[in-house]
Amino acid sequence: MPFVELDTSLPAERLPPGLAQSLCAAAADILGKPAERVNVTVRSGLPMVLSGSAEPCAQLVVSSIGVVGTAEQNKQHSARFFDVLTAQLGLGPERIVIRFYPLEPWQIGKNRTVMTFL
Repeated sequence: MPFVELDTSLPAERLPPGLAQSLCAAAADILGKPAERVNVTVRSGLPMVLSGSAEPCAQLVVSSIGVVGTAEQNKQHSARFFDVLTAQLGLGPERIVIRFYPLEPWQIGKNRTVMTFL
């Protein structure tokens, strides 16, 4: 059950229509998970500073069970997420940063229990 959170200083009107849905589809493909299990949040217009600069930027946080736990996995995921984000946001790769967090099934609650028991 991946969680994908995009924070950006870009105003909402500069984001492409349907960005959350297209990011959901891309994350499902990149992480090899069904889209029905991907959760996406997009927050725009945030005051942000990246590498000391307040120029337009974005930060992506990707958390998931089993697919973001190694450097080798995340190197591949990073390249593909950067391709999606630079195309969708019109930002250079130097204005985007990605953080990966591995999750354990007991850390995600769903349907009044945790994923361990589902």
